[in-house]
Amino acid sequence: MALPLLLLPGLLCDARLWRDVLPPLAGLAAPRVADLTQRDSIAGMARDALAVMEDAPRFALAGLSMGGYVAFEIMRRAPARVTHLALLDTSARADAPEQTERRQALIALSRQGQFRGVTPRLLPLLLHPAQQKGPLAEEVMAMAERVGPEAFLRQQTAIMGRPDSRPLLPRIAVPTLIACGEEDALTPPALHEEMAALIPGARLRRFAGAGHLPSMEQPLAVAEAMAEWLRG
Repeated sequence: MALPLLLLPGLLCDARLWRDVLPPLAGLAAPRVADLTQRDSIAGMARDALAVMEDAPRFALAGLSMGGYVAFEIMRRAPARVTHLALLDTSARADAPEQTERRQALIALSRQGQFRGVTPRLLPLLLHPAQQKGPLAEEVMAMAERVGPEAFLRQQTAIMGRPDSRPLLPRIAVPTLIACGEEDALTPPALHEEMAALIPGARLRRFAGAGHLPSMEQPLAVAEAMAEWLRG
């Protein structure tokens, strides 16, 4: 029987983030993607995400980037409901001052009516250099447009206010996958090594040819890692 799987998107991302990973997981997982666009706090996002799984007493949980921050909050609130945990291209740390400063600059740009200028500025941080022009870059920008400026402001506010989740990590007691693109410029591999060292028994994977969005850049490699994780 397929395991219920809750998928948590990142900043300016929707269900498209996970689309190409899911076909290889058919039979293993029954996926649902949470909407993380309506709240301006990680706690509020976690409540919305848990509501998606109201009829599933237990489920696997996977979050990418901002979705990882929400996954940590779910692990604080409902650890007994989570059977497996996957953390992709994320960090357990709170926002650093330079990160907050960058976010505030993007928020200011958006509030000035220049939201369409935000994603081109982010693309070099989101995608592997080989992917920053062409169809995939266009899909990332289209995804951001669907999320829109109001949700972007809420999401950035939530991200800036997130707690340091490192104290939580040693208490995680489910099969855990830590994974990232080898060229992730936003949450580099060193941050994933830190998480893997703190979570008992965690498995660490890196995806060649990927930046911050490996589920779009290298979906088959991500699906392979997630299939192995779900069987664990």
